[in-house]
Amino acid sequence: MAKYMVLFNPYADNGRGEEECRKVKKYYPDDETEFTDLTKIPDLNGFFDSLQKDDILILSGGDGTINRFINSLDEKHLSRDILYYGTGTGNDFLFDLGIAKGSKPFLLNPYIINLPTVSVNGITAKFINGIGYGIDGFCCEEGDKLRQKKPRTKINYTAIALKGLFYKYSPTNAKVTADGVTRTYKKVWLSPTMNGRYFGGGIMPTPMQDRLKNEIVSTMVFHNWLRFFALCAFPSTFKGEHIKYTDNIDIFTAKEVTVEYDRPTALQIDGETVRNVTSYTVRVCENRISLEDRKKAYEAEQAAARG
Repeated sequence: MAKYMVLFNPYADNGRGEEECRKVKKYYPDDETEFTDLTKIPDLNGFFDSLQKDDILILSGGDGTINRFINSLDEKHLSRDILYYGTGTGNDFLFDLGIAKGSKPFLLNPYIINLPTVSVNGITAKFINGIGYGIDGFCCEEGDKLRQKKPRTKINYTAIALKGLFYKYSPTNAKVTADGVTRTYKKVWLSPTMNGRYFGGGIMPTPMQDRLKNEIVSTMVFHNWLRFFALCAFPSTFKGEHIKYTDNIDIFTAKEVTVEYDRPTALQIDGETVRNVTSYTVRVCENRISLEDRKKAYEAEQAAARG
């Protein structure tokens, strides 16, 4: 009988993370299941070292949970199978893969190997979905404030974004350098760099970005809009239709991207807020390969480990 070790984030899904993660039991009714609060593990690598060889690990939470997990775990531990059970709020990672929230856990390892990194405010972190800079960072910052007041309140990021576009957020001037080529922009409302297609609970800034095949990231610049027209155009980002506004939308693909603003504003990394940011740099992993090749490499490593 298999033993499933479920690591859950209690703060996922607006504070319902533990309640939601226990629903995974329906997929393994005859197996032993142990639930552990991820936020109470002081040393994730030490926890992995303590696992038995036959223990099966399941990570339960949302995009922010994956982000914290990949930035706390040494890559040597990726030789162990890690399953993922999506129970978050935005679930952009699941959405990008076409998998519904609460679906049967699937193998996470190939998606978290050789991820791109972002360097910002003196730290460097991996990310699985994307970096949102501008109105999206503002939304996460405002959402954090609301969550502090009412921890279990469902945050409507679309409403926050529309409020910001209507009157509360002011655009910046920006400089974007993609693989050594620099461009300058005025009235930049949003300038994310993406590993997948979605962020912010379904916004699709870079419709052609494909985490399954691409060896690059994509950066979108939403710029030079007056407030009223930015407000009118923003809803089109949910279907990727904003790319038709070629005078106001630029999209670049690159292996290294730096975005600089002329005043500090908030940034989000897979939904996690970083405040007072004036620039960020994203770099693709030097060994970046397609998901298909990542799966083959992972399977080869597993076969070698089994002897």
